[in-house]
Amino acid sequence: MRGKKEIMDLSLTTDFQGDTGCPEQSLRAIASGGFTHVHWCHHWNTDFLYGPAEIRQIARWLSEMGLKLLDLHGSAGREKCWWSQRDYERLAGVDLVANRIRMTEQLGGGSVVMHVPVLPDGVDNMPDCDQLRRSLDALAPVTRECGVPLAIENMAHDNFSFLGKLLAEYGPEVVGICYDCGHGNIGAGRGLDHMEAVKARLIAVHLHDNDGAGDKHWVPFTGTVDVPRLARMLATSGYRGCINLESNVNSIPEANRGTFVADAFCAAARLTEMVAAAR
Repeated sequence: MRGKKEIMDLSLTTDFQGDTGCPEQSLRAIASGGFTHVHWCHHWNTDFLYGPAEIRQIARWLSEMGLKLLDLHGSAGREKCWWSQRDYERLAGVDLVANRIRMTEQLGGGSVVMHVPVLPDGVDNMPDCDQLRRSLDALAPVTRECGVPLAIENMAHDNFSFLGKLLAEYGPEVVGICYDCGHGNIGAGRGLDHMEAVKARLIAVHLHDNDGAGDKHWVPFTGTVDVPRLARMLATSGYRGCINLESNVNSIPEANRGTFVADAFCAAARLTEMVAAAR
């Protein structure tokens, strides 16, 4: 029985204690902790292709545990890289992303989060960006057919230059934004400044905390992310999903790991209430 924890929809990423191997234990911990949704993050940085049997088993687990798929973190690939200069690798990367789009549709999720190259300050374009555009052109029919757009994620020190170009070049049925507030807090921490111009296209979130020095994936309210400003941005954005935490148990002191899921739930609920109050 979850009792009062069923009041609001909340999500936790499946990789909170590891991103490969059998996910069943993590899913059970997420469900037992009161979360209603998961953001699928297994194999987010690999060339792994999900087969029909694996997708069917994930669907059974989600149904059994009363969980729903919110979104899925796709993989830019290691060798199957969707912006590779080697065209055979790029085409294999297109197949890898298409695999995740179709998996998300089958499991009832909303979008596939993807990494893209980051343009350095003062640079307008790179060969990798041209390759990625070719891949997006090939994937656009798949996103439209499945009703699953790609949510492009901001990275550390990202000036949103390339993200803004992609939003201008591709419609919302193909491309939106995933805001990672941890990445946006690193270094100069201008992620929320950049988000103001594109928040209408926000379709997915990776919410966690850090000290500004690195990608720690702490639970919100334990670092230096400006959470009140984050809540106001979410409240006035195009995002309509639930709060999703991308916090990681391996990034915190061992003494606090036993209460990680409970602490994450409380932080997600608190942030949900802040967003609701700002609407």
